[in-house]
Amino acid sequence: MRIHRDACAYLWVDRRPRRRVSNGCPYRSVSNGLLGGDHVAGGVQNVTDRTRNPFGMQPDCPSFVPGYGDANADFHVIGDHPGVHGGLEDGVPFTGEPWSPRFLGALTDGGLLASVDRGEPGEDDDPDPDDDPDPVDDPDPVDDPDPVDVDRTFLSYLHMCLPDGEPTPASYDDMERYFDAELRAIAAHVLLPVGARATDHVLRQYTARAWKTDLDMDALHGEELLGAGWLVLPIKDPATWDAGDDDELIEALRRLQSTDFRRESDLGRFIAGNDPYLVR
Repeated sequence: MRIHRDACAYLWVDRRPRRRVSNGCPYRSVSNGLLGGDHVAGGVQNVTDRTRNPFGMQPDCPSFVPGYGDANADFHVIGDHPGVHGGLEDGVPFTGEPWSPRFLGALTDGGLLASVDRGEPGEDDDPDPDDDPDPVDDPDPVDDPDPVDVDRTFLSYLHMCLPDGEPTPASYDDMERYFDAELRAIAAHVLLPVGARATDHVLRQYTARAWKTDLDMDALHGEELLGAGWLVLPIKDPATWDAGDDDELIEALRRLQSTDFRRESDLGRFIAGNDPYLVR
């Protein structure tokens, strides 16, 4: 696995590192140079402004959809794989599916995205050639606007590679390292797993609630669950949304953001200086 050097960058403030990542990257504490366990520091800053694949993940597969979004996100939306949740055409998770405008629109109205292209698939299949230059003659086609404008949110998949059919358990295990590296580098405050598989994985790996939580996505949709350092808010798979599921999610997201969802404590009072040192 290759991890872009941006994932291992530190932002130093008063000689103190304010970010920590795992999975092959060095991390330090103020006192002894090593910070162990599952400590998650607040006030974290990733030193990159890239939104597409900000940590340079390069899995060994011909087609994949890497993480996309704000590298300093408060919210991490987690899907299954491109065969289920799309994204291959634009390289952005959760795009290109019939349900994508409704799902991304709900995230936008709920305050997690700044804006989104809400056009239906195929809406402009026959554009005026005078308004749309030939892609071959486009001097800079990569500057085409992204379909999603993120705001404090990161989007990624458990299995970023496009599988040949349904991924095997071994394939999910192999792709876990990429997902976990992105999750811990982002260190978002809220995890939002989409669908039953992502929800089951997040509850098992990042909370102690899996054994006592019935995986009923109708009941879990938009419900807040306290995890180990993260708040978890499951989302029903948008391909199976009923009338009102988007409104229920929007209301849940707005309600969440009206609370202290970061759940941080300031330990700066225990060390020299006046700067805060936030942990959760």
